[in-house]
Amino acid sequence: MGFQSQVEKAKNLLRTRLCNPNFIIKPLSDSPDSNYCKLKFTISSSITEACNNSILLVGPRGSGKIAVLELALNDLLQEYPDTISLIRLNGLLHSDENCAFKEIAKQLCLEHHLLFSKMGKQRLLYSLLDAMNTVTSQAVVIGVSCRLDVDQLLEKRIRSRFSHRKLLFLPPSKEDVQRLLEHVFSLPTDSSFPHDYAAQFNGKLQNLLADDRFKEIISSYLDLNSTINHLVRFLFIVVSLWESKSGFLSLENFKSALSSIQRQPKQECIKDCSILELYILVCMKRLEVKEQNSYNFNSVMKEYRSVHDSFQTSDYYAWDVCLRSFERLIQRELICFTDNRAHGQSVEFRPVKLLVSYVELQGGLKSYRSCPIILQKLMDH
Repeated sequence: MGFQSQVEKAKNLLRTRLCNPNFIIKPLSDSPDSNYCKLKFTISSSITEACNNSILLVGPRGSGKIAVLELALNDLLQEYPDTISLIRLNGLLHSDENCAFKEIAKQLCLEHHLLFSKMGKQRLLYSLLDAMNTVTSQAVVIGVSCRLDVDQLLEKRIRSRFSHRKLLFLPPSKEDVQRLLEHVFSLPTDSSFPHDYAAQFNGKLQNLLADDRFKEIISSYLDLNSTINHLVRFLFIVVSLWESKSGFLSLENFKSALSSIQRQPKQECIKDCSILELYILVCMKRLEVKEQNSYNFNSVMKEYRSVHDSFQTSDYYAWDVCLRSFERLIQRELICFTDNRAHGQSVEFRPVKLLVSYVELQGGLKSYRSCPIILQKLMDH
């Protein structure tokens, strides 16, 4: 096997791994304290002890809730092949009780090879939980949501029948990410790859993972987004940037991938702003730092005058000029109105909010060639 074909085979293997949620979640599920182990224990104990249970999987989108659930269910189906019947419902697809009940009946009929007869979601949930309180019914109800307060949204009668078990899916730690990277990128040393190439690849990978510059890149990435789903997309970009002629993953691949996801359209838009518009954005950010939750153009101008009086800046403009700049920022969607009132009300009196984060604004100011130094100071104080 030629060197280039070895590299292409390695790239295909890594892409395959990154497209397999079970492979990604596996190294994060080894600990007895992992959500995988807790969920599997809850379900298996319900089966072996013939008891009923209900549990919620809660966490941000992309945090691995579904992947962990599928991994646990697949393992349990192998352990108890003739005991478990799975019913899957989706609140977006089965939006009312009749539709949901019909879907339950349909899936049960398919599972047990029976003929299916075509005979508010909370009523359904109540019926399921209520049936679980009888000795003749055995079930485990598992809910998945990105709302941390989902249990508080349930009706009182449902909460009284719910077991109040919740598994919270938190972002992976740096140690978890390090273990995941080694798990994903290490090549097998069996006969599927030439031993010399696999050993050399894995050796360079270990050196890369131990490099302080690499750890700094990973830390910068985790500051942006630390969900499992987003991490997988980031690693896919890394593999896509890996050139076959180099043969091995490099620090530059990760650095380029980080740069590609760090590009923010609003940050790019800030580069096209005028100096006055930058002052307005910074003044709005200062108002938010002061925990002034509701403000309008007049409030921003008051902060603008305060900055001018304190620092005696040369960048001071008339009220009507500031208003035009303020309106341009609204058109560019860097700021927006917070009320739903008609446009008949004067612009300067309508409450507004900033649509640019602190990181985006700070990055935009740093990349702005003729940005006044005072604006950088105002962002830090």
